[in-house]
Amino acid sequence: MATGLRLSHSNHNPKTIHSFSKPNTNSLTRRVISMAQNQSYWASIDADVQSYLENAIPIRPPESVFEPMHHLTFSAPRTTASSLCVAACELVSGDRSLSMAAASAVHLMHAAAYIHEHLPLTDRPKPKPKPTIQHKYNPNIELLTGDGIIPFGLELLARSMDLAQSNQDRVLRVIIEMSRASGSQGVVDGQYKKLGMDHDVEYVCRKKEGELHACGAACGAILGGGTEEEIERLRNFGVYVGTVRGLMEARKSRPEMLLDEKIEKLKGLAVKELECFQGNVIAEMIVGLAQGEHSHFVATEKYNESLV
Repeated sequence: MATGLRLSHSNHNPKTIHSFSKPNTNSLTRRVISMAQNQSYWASIDADVQSYLENAIPIRPPESVFEPMHHLTFSAPRTTASSLCVAACELVSGDRSLSMAAASAVHLMHAAAYIHEHLPLTDRPKPKPKPTIQHKYNPNIELLTGDGIIPFGLELLARSMDLAQSNQDRVLRVIIEMSRASGSQGVVDGQYKKLGMDHDVEYVCRKKEGELHACGAACGAILGGGTEEEIERLRNFGVYVGTVRGLMEARKSRPEMLLDEKIEKLKGLAVKELECFQGNVIAEMIVGLAQGEHSHFVATEKYNESLV
C-alpha cells in the first residue's frame, strides 16, 4: 500500500512522491526531507516573529519600563499559537506580513499569562514543571509588567492598520478576538479554575492553551482574507490542538492521569477540521501541530548550534 508525501514550494502545484509501507532507505530519506522542510517552515515563522518583537520592544527610555518588558517578553517560552497565526494567514492565501503584528500580540498574551503564573513568590508551592523564565526583577515589577504587556500587544495591532489596504475592519475584529481570548472568557478563566484543588484538567487546558491557539488561528485567517467557514474551521482546529498540547504538558507533571484517550480523540477532531484544505502543503504542515511534531524551536536551535 502506498502513502503520499507532498514536497512543494508552491501551494498550487504540490508534487506527490509515493513510498511503500515496507521500510527502505529511500522512504526513510523522504521522511527526513519532509521533516526538514517542515522544521524549516516553522523556524522561518519563529524567526520573523522574533525579529518583529525585537523591533517593537527595544530597550529605550524609560528603561525602568522597557527593560523589564523586553526581558520578560523574550524570557517566556515560545508558544505555537503565534506560529499558527502566521500559518493560518498563509493557508488562506494571505501574505505573511499581514499577520506579523497579530502573531506578536499572541506571543505577548502568552508571555503575560506565563509571567503572572510564575511570579517569584515565596509563600506558595513551586510550580510544576519548573518555570524557564529568569527572574531578574521583584514580584511587583513582574506583575505590573505583565499587566502592561497585553495592552501593548493591542497597540501593535492598532498601529498595523493600513488605510491604503482598507484593513481596518479586519484589524478591529482581531483586537476583539484577542481581548476576549485573554480575558475572563479565555485564559483568565482557565487560570482561575486552575486554582481549585479538584479542577477539570481538560477544561483548564481548553481555556488556556486552547483559547490562545484558537485566537491565533482565527486571527491569522481573518487578516489573510479567509472565508467565514475557513475562519471557523481554523478556530476549531486551534481549540483542539491547543488543548492537546496543554494536556500533553499536564501529563508530564502528573503522569498518573489517564489522558491518552482524550488526547487521541482531540487529535482526530483537529485533523478533521482541516479536511477542506486537503492537498494544500501548508495545511499538511499545520496538521503536524496536532501530532505533536512542533518541537522544532528547541530542536532547530540545537541543530544550528551544532553546525557552528
